[in-house]
Amino acid sequence: MQPSKAVKVVVVGGSVGGLAAAHELSAVGAEAAVYERSAGRMQARGAGVVMQPEVEELLVRLGMSARAVSVELRERQQLHLHVRPFRYEAPQLMTAWDTLYRALRQPLSGVCYRLDSELRRVRVEGSEVTAEFADGYTTQGHFLVGADGIGSATRRLLDPSAHPSYAGYVAWRGLEPESALPGDLLELLTGRFTFFGSDGLQMLCYVVPGPDGELAEGSRRVNWVWYMNVPERDLPRLLASRSGKSYTTFLPPGEMLPETAVELAATAEASLPPQFARLVRCSDVFMQPVFDLPPHRMIADHAALIGDAAGTVRPHTASGTSKAFADAAGLAVALRGWAPGQDLPAGRLADWERERLLHLVALSRAGIDLANRSSLGTADSRRFFVSV
Repeated sequence: MQPSKAVKVVVVGGSVGGLAAAHELSAVGAEAAVYERSAGRMQARGAGVVMQPEVEELLVRLGMSARAVSVELRERQQLHLHVRPFRYEAPQLMTAWDTLYRALRQPLSGVCYRLDSELRRVRVEGSEVTAEFADGYTTQGHFLVGADGIGSATRRLLDPSAHPSYAGYVAWRGLEPESALPGDLLELLTGRFTFFGSDGLQMLCYVVPGPDGELAEGSRRVNWVWYMNVPERDLPRLLASRSGKSYTTFLPPGEMLPETAVELAATAEASLPPQFARLVRCSDVFMQPVFDLPPHRMIADHAALIGDAAGTVRPHTASGTSKAFADAAGLAVALRGWAPGQDLPAGRLADWERERLLHLVALSRAGIDLANRSSLGTADSRRFFVSV
């Protein structure tokens, strides 16, 4: 049997960014294999996703439309504490992390996708890359892509000097079935991007597809996120869990301590419009601290970082998912035509890195500016959950 002449790429990280990388690399003739550290079903850490052109472009190439995986909104509305909502026309498509994951995962049924694969070591010997995982499994390829998010093990191995820093605020989140919410609340929120802001906090809400991609009314979900300034010293108690597990970047649904839930509900009653306070009370809340990781390096020897592994942008840019897709698409173009035994296309990779870093740095600055304008993460703004 003749050995394969295709470049073999090891993709570390099996979320939507890693799946996008597998699709893009396969499209240029590479053999991609995906390795995900989660041992079981992956949790939807982002929940709602704003449909962006980079995501839509890949979906179309896979034979899907953006509308087939999205809920269409027709308006934006701003809630206030004591007056009627202000509304204006603003059509937009909204999807969800698990909907996108399913749409990207199903066409890769023939591609290696290995769970419980926590990366421990990367070795480059000549033109081959070896990845070693915590369970003793090893794999070899010609190139490695780190798409393993903000807590990237790939980044720690390739660029140990880069560390995320807390941005000064957290994102409380909810993702509730339409069928579980009161009818009058649904009537207010359906078809609209709804938001509210005051000193030190911002909340927004919109409807997304159901857990299996359902788009029919009554089968979808209401996604919300509530940004709130919280001192860094108080993060450990907010991340403390019912199960006793240690969390640093994400507190899953069902894990919030009862005393934290009581404090959150009281803060909602005191600080939010009554409609949003009611929504918080109806929800199984989870939480993510917001981190900054300035993008400064994406290429190492026979390896690349994409998405949040390379650098973060604040969530207010609505581009966390789309930037990973664009990173993957550009990387695949840089590797197109490269074959085993040939020199690495270092010039094209350097051009890709330079172009993406310029874009990502600008996007990162824009996100910080948006947060500052909303008094999120700023030193002189109101803070919540402050311990005595």
